[in-house]
Amino acid sequence: MGLVLLCVFLPLVTVAWGQYGDYYYGPYNYGDNDEWVNVYRQGFNFQCPQGQVIVAVRSVFSKKEGSDRLWNYACMPAAQSLGEPTECWWEEINRAGTEW
Repeated sequence: MGLVLLCVFLPLVTVAWGQYGDYYYGPYNYGDNDEWVNVYRQGFNFQCPQGQVIVAVRSVFSKKEGSDRLWNYACMPAAQSLGEPTECWWEEINRAGTEW
């Protein structure tokens, strides 16, 4: 009986142990002057300066930091063909695990 249990549970333990570690993707060096708008495990708000729009979004995921991300945004002036921005609004896309 003990040998049967060992044969059943040993593969399960091996697979579970292999999945336990951090998903390893080689670190990407973005440079030393990155200015992340947040720190791990903290909320944040980001808004472009008046008359500018978000043109790039970048994030880095860390399972070791509580499965959280660092975020970085880039802004540029809105195209003049679009006219002057007249309104701004918040869009809560990520509701942090709440039901949609």
